[in-house]
Amino acid sequence: MKKVLIFLFVVMAFVSCKKDSKTETSIDETIEEVSSDIKELSGNFIYYADAAVFQTKSELFGVVENEKLEELIIQSETLKDQPTDEVAVTLKVKISKKPENEEGWDNRIEIIEIIKVSKVNSEDSDIIKLGTK
Repeated sequence: MKKVLIFLFVVMAFVSCKKDSKTETSIDETIEEVSSDIKELSGNFIYYADAAVFQTKSELFGVVENEKLEELIIQSETLKDQPTDEVAVTLKVKISKKPENEEGWDNRIEIIEIIKVSKVNSEDSDIIKLGTK
């Protein structure tokens, strides 16, 4: 009798686990739909050799070329000491996936509004610069 009850509990556990995995895929689909909305992101921006990259704490984005990108490049140039320096920015962006036939970062952003542009704190930077004194 105990073996039958244990068998039933094990079968019920497997059946209930299968239902959970179906709901997880629907959550992923919802996240992809929501990701096309406008969001406010803070991170570091770098523009070098015709490539614009935006980095948050957990992700890297390519930046779509538009008028707002040109404005951000002009604002960031005044804050850089070296051409490869990053600047801290807060932006309103629209996040999208990269088309399969293009190269670059998997995700990219289109800048909607530039909220804040400032110099990166050198103490927080992980960049190592080599040189002689």
